Amino acid sequence: MTAQAAVDRIGDHPDAADITLQRILEAFADPVRRSIVRQIARTEGDTACGTFDISVTRSTGTHHFRVLRQSGLIRQYYVGTSKRNALRRDDLEQAFPGLLDALLAAADREDG
Repeated sequence: MTAQAAVDRIGDHPDAADITLQRILEAFADPVRRSIVRQIARTEGDTACGTFDISVTRSTGTHHFRVLRQSGLIRQYYVGTSKRNALRRDDLEQAFPGLLDALLAAADREDG
């Protein structure tokens, strides 16, 4: 399976041109989603879904990942049967220069 085909298995990623500030801020406002984004940002490479430290049920976690994906903050794709997560840094930097770094820095200050 090609990389694009793996991404296409999860079909609700917005195009880079369709990422909005409103959806980014709404997604990042939730503490669970903020924690997920911070964990991805702190790791080298892309992160498998089962490795996150979040204190919600699996179905609730699925909801949070979907909100992050549909907002344009993360991209999800499969490697075999493992769903991987990556920040869409390049797309976000293109659309809103400095926003992701500012949000992560603010979250670090607030949440410790």
